[in-house]
Amino acid sequence: MSQIWQDLVIVGVPIAEKIVRPILVYIFLIVGLRLAGKRELAQLNAFDLVVLLTISNTVQNAIIGDDNSVSGGIIGATTLLLVNSLVAHLTYRSEKLDRLVEGDAVELIVDGKILHERLKKELLTETELETAAHRQGFRSLRSVDRAVLERDGEISFFAKEPTPDVKRHNELLARLDQLSADVAALQNAVKQAPG
Repeated sequence: MSQIWQDLVIVGVPIAEKIVRPILVYIFLIVGLRLAGKRELAQLNAFDLVVLLTISNTVQNAIIGDDNSVSGGIIGATTLLLVNSLVAHLTYRSEKLDRLVEGDAVELIVDGKILHERLKKELLTETELETAAHRQGFRSLRSVDRAVLERDGEISFFAKEPTPDVKRHNELLARLDQLSADVAALQNAVKQAPG
């Protein structure tokens, strides 16, 4: 029984190594994903998903080393969480660092015209762009005025003409304005009426 507790609790490699390994892998993955492009973050196809899953399996041993203890796993996971929290705080406070880590938003459609060179640079096909538009309720790219690949990898689409909900909202506001004007006119007429 003591061997089980020893395997669970006693860290098999030096604690400093358990801390340094996840930090190095974290930095590598941040740089690697940044170089791979925003597409890897949100616009995943089957190939991208396979790559991300195999990367996680590949770097597992680099993070834990020759240690399978629960304590070692907790130290590694805690290190990853702390490093991620530190990076989040630093990027929050420094716009320059935030841009370095996250990159800039990229316009993919401007004034209804698809910018093919930017799609090519981001490794997105027009079909993938259209699929993303469908997910946001657009029937086709012809109804899109502007599309932006956001810093987090999501694509934001903006319609050429107002959506039915926006049209209905605007019609209701126009009717309310007309009713307000009619009520004001009636109040004015009552005040001016003799007697």
